[in-house]
Amino acid sequence: MLSWAALLVCALAVAGFFVAKGRAVALGGDTPAILHSRPVYHGGFVAIRTALAGLCVLIFGLILSNIAIRWALYSGLPAGLSGIERDLIVSDGVALAGGNLASRSGEARDVVAALYARLSMIQGWGLALASVGVAGFALMRGLRQVSIPFRARSRFERIVQIVLAISAGIAVLTTIGIVASLLGQTLVFFSEIPVWNFLFGTLWSPLSGVHDGAMDPGKVGAVPLFAGTLLITVIAMLVAVPVGLFSAIYLSDFASARARSIIKPMLEILAGIPTVVYGFFAAITVAPFLRDTGAAMGLSVSSESALAAGVVMGIMIIPFISSLSDDVINAVPQSLRDGSYGLGATKAETIRNVILPAALPGIMSAVLLGVSRAIGETMIVVMAAGQGANLTANPLEAVTTVTVQIVALITGDTEASTAAGPAFALGFTLFCITLIFNIWALRLVRKYREVYD
Repeated sequence: MLSWAALLVCALAVAGFFVAKGRAVALGGDTPAILHSRPVYHGGFVAIRTALAGLCVLIFGLILSNIAIRWALYSGLPAGLSGIERDLIVSDGVALAGGNLASRSGEARDVVAALYARLSMIQGWGLALASVGVAGFALMRGLRQVSIPFRARSRFERIVQIVLAISAGIAVLTTIGIVASLLGQTLVFFSEIPVWNFLFGTLWSPLSGVHDGAMDPGKVGAVPLFAGTLLITVIAMLVAVPVGLFSAIYLSDFASARARSIIKPMLEILAGIPTVVYGFFAAITVAPFLRDTGAAMGLSVSSESALAAGVVMGIMIIPFISSLSDDVINAVPQSLRDGSYGLGATKAETIRNVILPAALPGIMSAVLLGVSRAIGETMIVVMAAGQGANLTANPLEAVTTVTVQIVALITGDTEASTAAGPAFALGFTLFCITLIFNIWALRLVRKYREVYD
């Protein structure tokens, strides 16, 4: 219902564009210069006003009505339940109302499902009628404003500026929302477990130490998880950065047009391969190859190793670094190259001493993107590196990462109230570490950008 309402609002906006534009053309007649704004701005003003009016009612109405529905669902639950249990019952009831499977069944879940289905139907019809009605009203009001002295261009550009500012604000609010969603359960977890034990403990087995709903503080040490994440990320970047950067240099300055037209699309195909396919490749091909090669050399290589996961993850990241670095290198002004050649430098010397320093901020940004992708990867690690929290610096042994343990805690068979604490704490800690790393990297990029701009 809501999707049809959105389509109808967009159709009204398109119709308003052509009708308003036609009216402006008719007003201008043989002397269109008498119009303050061109007809296309009249049409654009009416269209964007109609679309924004209808879609804003739809979006904000959906947000507010969802809050009201959630309040109604929670208020009908039995007293004495914990926050996690209430969330689980509501999510199961919503799943049942949508025809999906729930984790459990029960009378409370059936009541929630029936109430949610009834409220959702009221929500759909109400928002559809309200959004279409408001859009129609905005359309009629906008058409009445089409006239010779009407400043349609100024109004249109002002609305576009407001939309752009709101879009920028959404990004900031999204970040704040992510932090707020992680912070609540994290504070609850740290109220029961000392922060020192979590950050500097070397044993990770939180669910094995649960007694009467309380965790053993000695079994929630996250050092093995962060060490495994760092180890796999370093291996991945050791593979991705040299290969990606060298391939970008070759494509931008050495490859012929025909070779570039073949190699660049082939590299970018790697970015479109699903991570589960990389996981299969790592588990079925790379890991056995490394194990057999290590055995031939007298080395003991685990069937699931950080090396296998890191190498395949590095292959996955190559197109990100290669494509971005290629664009940055091509963006270096040709005058810098010509000046270097005029001083007698070779192509290799020009690349090493002129082009790469000038493109360094962009290359660093590409590397940062690769690091972020490596830290957040889960599927390859699950299939190739294992899930055991092993504190080691040996890349030939099995390790695990923070993201893998978060998934294992949330999707396991353990009670949600027990597993949520360490999962949220891991997520919040990883967010803070990534934020600190990004701030440091941005300062480094800004330093070199000031030098070479």
